[in-house]
Amino acid sequence: MYWTLDLASHLEDAPWPATRDELIDYAIRNGAPKEVIENLQLMEDEEEEYESIEDIWPDYPKKDDFLFNEDEY
Repeated sequence: MYWTLDLASHLEDAPWPATRDELIDYAIRNGAPKEVIENLQLMEDEEEEYESIEDIWPDYPKKDDFLFNEDEY
């Protein structure tokens, strides 16, 4: 299982908290790439509720991780 920013971005707007099966259903309905669905299927605990993308991919970059000044835009 591997995650990239592109793959994880397909789950940003998922209805959190969600179980693995709910995330798979969401990914299918929203046309996520097959790699996203395969990654979700490889997750072990079917019944656990995930609160956010960080629960799935702990290294998911947060807005604070990017070095740019929002006031300039």
